[in-house]
Amino acid sequence: MKKRTIRVITRGANGELRIRDYDSPEELLKRHLQIGVDDCNTDLSLRGLPVLRGLIGPIPDGPNFVRYESPEVFEAATKEWSLAKQPRRRRRRKGSTP
Repeated sequence: MKKRTIRVITRGANGELRIRDYDSPEELLKRHLQIGVDDCNTDLSLRGLPVLRGLIGPIPDGPNFVRYESPEVFEAATKEWSLAKQPRRRRRRKGSTP
C-alpha cells in the first residue's frame, strides 16, 4: 500500500483557508474525534478510513492524498465548482453533399 497524506482543510476566523497535513490516521485521531468508519465509499481505497466529527470526508484528492473538509469549505468549494464555466463543445456537423 502506498503512503498517503491526509489533508484537513478548514477556514480560519478571518476567512483564510487553513491546511494541515497528517502522515497517518493515528496522527489525525490525536486532534479529531472519530465517530465511525467509512464502509460505503465508491472509491474502494478509502473504505476503512475514519469518519470524523465536524468534517466531511474522506474525499479522494489525487493518488497520494485523502482530504477532509469543514462544512463551510465543502460548501464554498461545491459552489465554486458548480458556477465554473465549462467550455462549450462544438458539434461537428457533416456537410450536406448533393
